[in-house]
This record gives sequence, structure tokens and C-alpha cells, in this order.
Amino acid sequence: MKRLFLLLAFCLGELHAAEPLLEKTAVFPPGMNGIARYRIPGIVVTAKGTVVAYSEARRNSSADWGEIEVHLRRSTDGGKTWQEPTHIAHSGTRIEGNPHKKTDGGEREQTVNNPVAIVDRETGAIEMLYCINYARCFSMRSTDDGVTWSTPVEITATFEPFRQHYDWMVIATGPGHGIQMKSGRLVVPIWLAYGAVGDHKPSAAATIYSDDHGKTWKAGVLCLPNEGDLGNPNETMITELSDGRVMLVARSVSQASRKIITTSADGATGWTKPVFHEQLWEPICMASIAAHPSKPGTLLFSNPHTLGLGKDGKPVPAGRGKRENLCIKLSRDDGKTWPVNKVLDPGKAAYSDLAVLPDGTVLCLYESDTSIDCARFNLEWVAAP
Repeated sequence: MKRLFLLLAFCLGELHAAEPLLEKTAVFPPGMNGIARYRIPGIVVTAKGTVVAYSEARRNSSADWGEIEVHLRRSTDGGKTWQEPTHIAHSGTRIEGNPHKKTDGGEREQTVNNPVAIVDRETGAIEMLYCINYARCFSMRSTDDGVTWSTPVEITATFEPFRQHYDWMVIATGPGHGIQMKSGRLVVPIWLAYGAVGDHKPSAAATIYSDDHGKTWKAGVLCLPNEGDLGNPNETMITELSDGRVMLVARSVSQASRKIITTSADGATGWTKPVFHEQLWEPICMASIAAHPSKPGTLLFSNPHTLGLGKDGKPVPAGRGKRENLCIKLSRDDGKTWPVNKVLDPGKAAYSDLAVLPDGTVLCLYESDTSIDCARFNLEWVAAP
């Protein structure tokens, strides 16, 4: 009888574990701590299981330029509840000057932009990269799961090798998160622009990497030039495939209106010829991608599933789609195909970032209308009709 009871309890537990899960929590609502609007979400899960969510805290408006800080919130219960936000960047000497606002206080504004975190599973540290005024890049480290951070170190020189291709005026990391490869290498996607000072186009994309746990950073090979059919590649997401290759999925303003895909064996060199993926629609919006540990080759992708449409209702090449209808796509073959497309938020939704908890629960930190929310869900929810 006891064995039968235990077997029944086990089966009921398995049944319960397989039920679809979807929960949502506001993490960075507008007005919190006097911030007009939080934008550009990023999320990682540390080696100890702590969830670290971060974003740009745009103090006075939602504009890309202005008085902007990086704020962070931690969760120790898998994203169910969140600790109070902390201001983590920039803690060094202020670097002021808004090229798009040279009056009305713009010369005194400091734009801290595009934070990107990478969890180092070998050291347990979190490496954080961010930029200031889209012109200088800094690195800092936390060894206590995001409670405190080291003094930022400037690494702008890392981007100088890209000048052989483009005399860039703007640089940016990510946004979102970077990865650590099985080899231990840290890889962060970046983009740069080479128009007028402060302009975000024309643009191209690449990666930077570290083989010494974030102590130093090096430039990879420019993998997405602004050439041919590629229209201003910029905000790029990154993941490691089951065979160890690194895959980049990039935003662009290309006629194909699809995400650009390229892969590399080491995340820095030997990139394959960029191709457009027919199933990954491009509304001209940052997206995210993450590997799921349930089975090799399992990937998740988040992005507004829309296209720019003309007055006739037909897709417009290189058209800007509405930032709404945020969907989660599922692949079981390392991103070759994406047969599952599940609506996470049918309303207004834009940038997003994905992370996975130790138990396989997925977290999607995303811009929902005027807030940044965190959705918790499992693969059963994604696969459910």
C-alpha cells in the first residue's frame, strides 16, 4: 500500500509539473524612483540561481538620448518577487554631452546605454558592459550576485580595430545579454554606426570577446557589414548551439523584412555568409534568443511577430512593423526551423530578453506598453495549443 501511495504521489507530481505555466510581474514600471520610462531590458540567471534584471532608467523621457542610468533588480525566488531597484551605472566620473540636444541642459546630460550582462559559470561572477553617450564602453564586475559592483574600467579601445571597416561615430553593446561558451570564452554582440555624431545609422554588427574572464576584451571579425542585401545590421542577439557554434540573430532594415542569421565556431571569426530566416519576421525591433537545457538543440526566441504593412494590407519591404503581439517561438533543431509560435502579449510590446532558471522555467523580461514586465513560463505553456 505504501509503495502504491508513493507511486501515485510521484505520478501526480509529474502531472502537476507538466501543466502549462504563465505568470507576469511588473519589474520596472514607469514612475518608479522618479524615472519617466524604463527601456532596453536585460536579464540573466547567476550560477547560484539569482535572477538579475536590468534596464536603462530614462529619467526625463523615453528618448534614446538624455539623462539615463542603468538600474537593476534582483530576485531570489525565480522571478516571482523582486528586491528594490539599485542604480549601478555609471559610478565613475560623469561624461556629459547630448549631441542631439545642445541647449536646454543637453550639454549636462549623461546617456548611459545598452547594458549587457554575462554570467561566468567558472568564476561565479557577473560581467557587465555598458556604454556612455554611444561613444565609450565600460566594464565592471559583481562577485556577489549583483549586490555590489567593481569600479568601472573603460574598454573603448576594444572597438578600434573596427575602424578598418568603418570610421564609427557610435558604438553600442547588445543590448540584452552575452554568453559564455563551453570553452569558457565570453562573447558579447555589438553594433556600431558611422554616420553623423550620435546617429544610429548607417550601421554594422560584430562581437567582442574575452578569454580571461572579463579582464580584457578583444574585437572579433566584423560579421555583419552594411553591404549587399543587409540593410544596417545593428541590435544583435546571441546563443550557443548544441554543437558549440555561436549563432547571431540580428535586427536590420533589410528588404527581406526577416532576421539575419550567421554562425561561427568560436564566436569571433569564420562567420558564415549571412542569410535571412523566413520564419523570423523583422518588424525592426530588438529580439532575444536563448538555449533551453531540456534537450540539445532546443532554442527559444522572443520578438514582436509583426511586419510593416502598406495601405493595401500587404507587407512593405523594409517596413517598420507595429511593436505589439510579442511571441515566443520554439525550435528543436538549433534554429533551423521554428514550428511553434505562441503569443505572450497581444498588446503593445517591444524589446525583450530571455533567460532560463535551473529548473527549466523560462523568463522573458520585456517592454509591455509603458512598463517592463517579467513573464515566467515553461515549455508546456509554449507548446500548448
